[in-house]
Amino acid sequence: MPEVRLVGPNGEQVGIVRIEDALRLAQEADLDLVEVAPTARPPVCKLMDFGKFKYESAQKARESRRNQVLTVIKEQKLRPKIDSHDYETKKRNVVRFLEHGNKVKVTIMFRGREQSRPELGFRLLKRLAEDVQDLGFVESSAKQDGRNMIMVLAPHKNLKPKPKSTSANPDDEAGAEVAVELPIEAPADNVAQD
Repeated sequence: MPEVRLVGPNGEQVGIVRIEDALRLAQEADLDLVEVAPTARPPVCKLMDFGKFKYESAQKARESRRNQVLTVIKEQKLRPKIDSHDYETKKRNVVRFLEHGNKVKVTIMFRGREQSRPELGFRLLKRLAEDVQDLGFVESSAKQDGRNMIMVLAPHKNLKPKPKSTSANPDDEAGAEVAVELPIEAPADNVAQD
């Protein structure tokens, strides 16, 4: 390639010059000659500080990763013949996932003759969606997938995610309150040591 289209350090077009002249201009300006479009005829080269260019592009990539929202999909599995207490426990998990800003994939697993009654699964998923409608919405409606029925819930956009718990056990939200509930008149040396 005897000639290149040269672009100056401020983006101005210098024109088509011989490669030797472009290298000489780069040395005089104490810059690097970087080929930016090798497939063009003639190839396009630019005078720039390559180290500074790499640093700025890494900064832009880091900033875009920082602004990127990571979508986490949690899964909650149910059975069609679920007891009311078990349903409340599973619903509480779904509520917690939605409050933290995660999507929830709700799966109902059918076994044996339960597969002939998919309306039980539809009713259960509809009930769950209605129970959590203030926190999230149905992103993907209930559909049968072999032995399973799947529905995806997503949190509302205006809902602020709650911060994750800092206690050792994330399910134990009242972990800090346990120490407060000890009787005030009990001396500290009578407390059992673990």
